[in-house]
Amino acid sequence: MDSAAADRLDAIKQRIAKAQERFGPPPERVELVAVSKTFPADSIVPFLDAGQRVFGENRVQEAKDKWPALREAYPDIELHLIGPLQTNKAREAVALFDVIETVDREKLASMLAAEMARAGRKLPCFVQVNIGLEDQKAGIAPAEAVAFVERCRTVHGLDIVGLMCIPPDGVPPGPYFAQLAELGRAAGVASLSMGMSGDFEVGIAMGATHVRVGSALFGHRPPLG
Repeated sequence: MDSAAADRLDAIKQRIAKAQERFGPPPERVELVAVSKTFPADSIVPFLDAGQRVFGENRVQEAKDKWPALREAYPDIELHLIGPLQTNKAREAVALFDVIETVDREKLASMLAAEMARAGRKLPCFVQVNIGLEDQKAGIAPAEAVAFVERCRTVHGLDIVGLMCIPPDGVPPGPYFAQLAELGRAAGVASLSMGMSGDFEVGIAMGATHVRVGSALFGHRPPLG
């Protein structure tokens, strides 16, 4: 086992546990999603050997290249899609991933529902909220999020379990996480995916059930190909 990977994983888990102890419930349990985007399989294996099983990827093609072989060796992996999803990649996404965190528009919801029905897979989904109303980021507007969750459930039959967001850079994330938690309560979802390497303790303080941690585990990202 790679002791450096195991040590980094243990350090993050300890920080998660301390944040839970400090801020108290909710949530009772916080899931660590190890964000392995841009890292090759040989960088991921040490974390698998250390016991991590939940991972996040941004790109369908990258996941398709890496994860089928890893699943053969580690069949209990849970893979989350945490990047924007094009509708023409919906079929591959449904085949590859176990959780879709980035449902953000009507056409995508419809396409995912159709592909899940075709494949006989009903994946849990999160609705991505553009919590800072930033033009460069994907996500449904906060004012539309609750109604969109309802349409995803009743019109498309999706299993919407939570909300996900990425707060604006360079400003305190707490108010944005608090707003997502309010939206989650209004939408009747149990899960909130919020908080990354630099702010996941704040996310936990505001009720995160899932935190997406990449650089604090894997280090500096290699350049994209």
